[in-house]
Amino acid sequence: MKQQLKSRALVVASVAAVVGLMLAPVAASAVAQNTTLTAVVQGSIAIAQSGNVSFNVTPVSGGSQSSGNHTVTVTTNNALGYTLNLKDLDATLTLDGPSANTIAASSNTMAAATTLANNTWGWAIPSGTTGAATNTFDASYTNFTDQTSSATKWAGILATDQLIKSTSGPAGSGDPLVVNYSAKVDPTKAVGSYTDTVVYTATVK
Repeated sequence: MKQQLKSRALVVASVAAVVGLMLAPVAASAVAQNTTLTAVVQGSIAIAQSGNVSFNVTPVSGGSQSSGNHTVTVTTNNALGYTLNLKDLDATLTLDGPSANTIAASSNTMAAATTLANNTWGWAIPSGTTGAATNTFDASYTNFTDQTSSATKWAGILATDQLIKSTSGPAGSGDPLVVNYSAKVDPTKAVGSYTDTVVYTATVK
């Protein structure tokens, strides 16, 4: 009788052990999921200048001429490049001074740039500037003061855009252009500052 009880106890213990194995948790496998990150870079263009242009000129009979310049820099990531245009802010093309005194814009054109006539002002870029419209400017320019017989070549400002540079690729680090200005005057012009405003416009292609 005692032996039978022992046998039953062993059977029960065995069943309990089997049930315990069936309920044990199973370890899960690793799961991975990929995702795509997209940064969309938009087109951009910016323009900056190194400062306003200012120079002194001391008039003499027959005219005295001085010049000054600044740097205009265009920055763009456009793969096709950009165009840069120059024009007067308004239809009044003169340098306006005190007591209704003015200095007239030169009648010279880009295609026929030449020396400044007395009591006129003009602008210029180096003749080899990338993509500039047809011009006859000098190959290079250096600022000068009070010259009475300068042979430098200049064009007159217009109220409409004049193409002064055109590129065919990006300029992510900035693309500079030196633009020169000059005036020639005689003592018929009153003492004082003579000013006008010009506009640079950069456009992506």
